[in-house]
Amino acid sequence: MTMPDSKIEVMNLEAIMGDRFGRYSKSIIQERALPDIRDGLKPVQRRILFAMNKDGNTYDKGFRKSAKSVGNVMGNFHPHGDSSIYEALVRMSQDWKLRAPLIEMHGNNGSMDGDPPAAMRYTEARLAQISGLMLADIDKETVEMTWNFDDTEKEPTVLPARIPNLFVNGATGISAGYATEIPTHNLGEMIDASIYLIDHPNASLDKLMEFVPGPDFPTGGIIQGVKEIKKAYETGRGRVVVRAKTAIEDLRGGRQQITVTEIPYEVNKAQLVKRINDLRINKKVEGIADARDETDRNGLRIAIELKRGANATGVLNYLLKNTDLQINYNFNMVAIDDQRPMRVGLKHYLASYVDFQKEIVTKRTRFDLNKAQARLHIVEGLIKALSILDQVIKTIRASKNRRDAQDNLVSAYQFTQRQAEAIVALQLYRLTNTDVTALENELANLNERIAKFKQILLDDHELALVIKQELRAIKKSFDSPRQTQIESEVQKLTVDTKITVANEEVMVLVSHAGYIKRSSMRSFNASDFSDNGLREDDYPLLVTKTSTLSHLFMFTNQGNVIYRPVHEVMDAKWKETGEHISQTIGLADDEEIIAALVVDQLEQAGSILMASSDGQVKQSAFADFKPGSRYKSRPTLAFKLKSSDARVVAVHYYDPLGPKQSLVAISKAGYGLRFAVDELPVTGLRTSGVRAINLKDDDQLVDLALVEESDHLALITQRGAFKEMLASDLELGARARRGNLILYKLKKNPHEIADFIGHAADYQGALEIITSRPVFQDVLVADHHLGTAKSNGTFVIDTDTQGVPVLIRKKIIISQPNDDEHENDQSVEQLTL
Repeated sequence: MTMPDSKIEVMNLEAIMGDRFGRYSKSIIQERALPDIRDGLKPVQRRILFAMNKDGNTYDKGFRKSAKSVGNVMGNFHPHGDSSIYEALVRMSQDWKLRAPLIEMHGNNGSMDGDPPAAMRYTEARLAQISGLMLADIDKETVEMTWNFDDTEKEPTVLPARIPNLFVNGATGISAGYATEIPTHNLGEMIDASIYLIDHPNASLDKLMEFVPGPDFPTGGIIQGVKEIKKAYETGRGRVVVRAKTAIEDLRGGRQQITVTEIPYEVNKAQLVKRINDLRINKKVEGIADARDETDRNGLRIAIELKRGANATGVLNYLLKNTDLQINYNFNMVAIDDQRPMRVGLKHYLASYVDFQKEIVTKRTRFDLNKAQARLHIVEGLIKALSILDQVIKTIRASKNRRDAQDNLVSAYQFTQRQAEAIVALQLYRLTNTDVTALENELANLNERIAKFKQILLDDHELALVIKQELRAIKKSFDSPRQTQIESEVQKLTVDTKITVANEEVMVLVSHAGYIKRSSMRSFNASDFSDNGLREDDYPLLVTKTSTLSHLFMFTNQGNVIYRPVHEVMDAKWKETGEHISQTIGLADDEEIIAALVVDQLEQAGSILMASSDGQVKQSAFADFKPGSRYKSRPTLAFKLKSSDARVVAVHYYDPLGPKQSLVAISKAGYGLRFAVDELPVTGLRTSGVRAINLKDDDQLVDLALVEESDHLALITQRGAFKEMLASDLELGARARRGNLILYKLKKNPHEIADFIGHAADYQGALEIITSRPVFQDVLVADHHLGTAKSNGTFVIDTDTQGVPVLIRKKIIISQPNDDEHENDQSVEQLTL
């Protein structure tokens, strides 16, 4: 509303903002960022071409300073910054951006390496020859002309654009709420499709795609995904894969080289080469010796030299997956159609282009018809005047002046004013028989042209013939071979770990407290084995020599499994602690790692056996443990525990092709049971398994062991007693039974099994007992005789001073070779719980 006696208006802020932003959005959508569907140009591009043409800066004349062209555009048609005008002018000259450049430039106009062009005061420009087709017949009233920003000159709202420029040269831009990304196409293919659509207005998209199979980028390359191209041509949106054109060449010395001769559209070549070299320097991929840009005047060329023995195909696949040698190109074909932004498909665009050409040719023909009819009228008057030349001359001589002569001719001989004006202006040399003949020939020619023009205007078929004829002539003059190859399917890229990771021998350690690390053999050999960086209350669960190409699995007491490729485990010196698993994986407060396993490959036979404290046991195929995509941040459930207080107590890898083995389950109360592995069904990960041993209510399973028939069992009790017995003392039977008592029951302070382990009968090494403190006590197997099933063994641990035993296992074997060259080498066998 308006306040009384005031020019101040009170308005709602929301309404003002909506109105102003709406105007702004409309302006940048229509007048800045999006191309017109008819000529495929944004306003600044259109003004550049029009101003240069108006200034006579065409392909058949010399180059002129770019600054002059920019100044003309800015001063007459485009009142914006000179840099934006110059950038638009330069882009129209770059043959790696446009399929048919509209500007020719002398000087530095940028490069595929992202180099900026020279300043406009240094470069020179002129219209390219094909730009003549964009501006053809603009002087024949074919397009609407409007006043420029200061009403001093008129400029076109659209150019005649005799070529399908929107798709030929593509477009990219961002406006308010809209963006556009239209790829470049082959001119000859677009013309063929247009001609076919003229003859078959109801043509299907499949038929049009026989002429236009897909984009044709000026940088070449390979497009994969015909289905996505069709989707884009149908809906205006789609995504295809664009990859570089590469070849693997053999070099001297048994080495190979990957040669790149074409790269994806709008990829920065210098950045691409830098990225490849960064991957090489940072050792993200093995096998690359060097990457060089060998581009010269003969064409683009990137040489990726490989090391001897490198897998060329594997390296190429890695580079395609991790660099811009392969990109995803997203179609988003938006253009201004009838003053509105529209998403257009192939047929929609071709139909719009054909309709626009019909409009242009119709207006041009009407202009030519009017001009021919006006000339015909004059020629008829001149011929009539020459036939009565003496009377005409007499009348003119008797007149007072030119105006009087014209009036006398009109009144005396029924000439029209225009004819009389032409007769008066006739030069004396034209009064010859030769010129009469020329006029009669011109009259016949004019009548013929007028008849043809009228036929074009009255007959749609004749109009179509003219358009097709002109399109064929354009194709003949400006067509060029397709540069981009199209493949129907997207090739799936698989990268072998051996390509990305150097195959190195390392030491892997996983500790009871959850610390993990890998150390180089050099660091390990230079250090004392016991100086492993762990806290005094911590100890290793796994120490093994392996390869960076191996795989590490860690199992927790709550039934979860954590996976890490060995090359992703933190690389630390042997004396350093390493990283804690909680830095990447969230575990429960009372959850801890109880076992770890390293395997050479994920695709191998075998199964994982797991047992829980409530007497359950399960067998799952090792293949089921193959990690998913989110292994870095979350564990995988491998054992569904039946009760909240149950815990996983044993994890073993079982190889069915190895020696025949059976399972021994022993409870805390001293009941032992042996049964065949075959009694366990193979189930998935999220299962609870089956009953291993039938426990009393206050009893629990302490461990599970895989043993051969001749193996021994080594047991440790909570009172510190150690006992050796034959595994065969436990008769092989069925699972899920109570089992046999393997301890002598004492009425006072009876022994309970703390842990046990199976080992070969000829094992002469040491066993390590770990107590709750923890204290580490070694026991030599040779120092103890076999006990009977009913014995309690001999005391080896003083529980008052050393703590209660919780774990027994084989001690790590360390050997020092005599070879002086390797005097610090230490050999370690894999240690697991």
